[in-house]
Amino acid sequence: MNYAALLEPVHHFLTCRTSQAWIDEARKPENLTLLLTDHMVCELKAAQTAAWLIRKYVADQPSGDLILAWLKPYENFIFREHHDTDFLNAHRGLTRSIIVRNELPWADDLVEKMVLLIKEELHHFYQVWEIMQARGIVYKKITASRYAKGLLREVTTHEPDTLVDKLICGAYIEARSCERFASLAPFLDEELQKFYLSLLRSEARHYQDYLALAAQISPVDIAPRVKAIGEAEGRLIAEPDSELRFHSGMPAGRE
Repeated sequence: MNYAALLEPVHHFLTCRTSQAWIDEARKPENLTLLLTDHMVCELKAAQTAAWLIRKYVADQPSGDLILAWLKPYENFIFREHHDTDFLNAHRGLTRSIIVRNELPWADDLVEKMVLLIKEELHHFYQVWEIMQARGIVYKKITASRYAKGLLREVTTHEPDTLVDKLICGAYIEARSCERFASLAPFLDEELQKFYLSLLRSEARHYQDYLALAAQISPVDIAPRVKAIGEAEGRLIAEPDSELRFHSGMPAGRE
């Protein structure tokens, strides 16, 4: 795979690159458990975001309930510590069609892109869990980073701007994930390096799908909102963070 060509638009979209200080901290062997745990949680949160968008804006009630059922085994594991790890059977159930409740011109596109994203993110969740299992890493709850909440503070509070801004936030989260996987991969062991590089194509497509939906739905040019939210994202990445997470900023004391 030509990783440079794949990453070029991602780097162009983001306002800054991951610092070497973050890479140096994240690559430390003693931080591997933390990074894998946070990565697994982030995969679920990405799926939750996509599911929320479908349920909030386009799905009928039975379809919305079905999506909640898709996520339940993963949520039970992460948030309620019900250690039922039969995620593969849960994943095989992600097949039924979503019924769109309205005639919005973008509804079908949103469902198609977000259902694919949910399936991929939950599959990545399972892959991270498998790696943790193989390495004897026991899942334990950790606190969330400030990153996603910081981005959501930029979201406008009236529609359709709220939806457009949330989609743009989603684009930045996926683009940053892609950039971080690529930045960290060369410093990891062979198994993790191969795994993280395998995620780049889907993460790059996810950010593009979010951005395309935002442009499709917005009645005006999204460039100013992309710029504003991008600048906020860059600040979150550049500012010091007391806790290391997959989307954390500069390690405290290294800025």
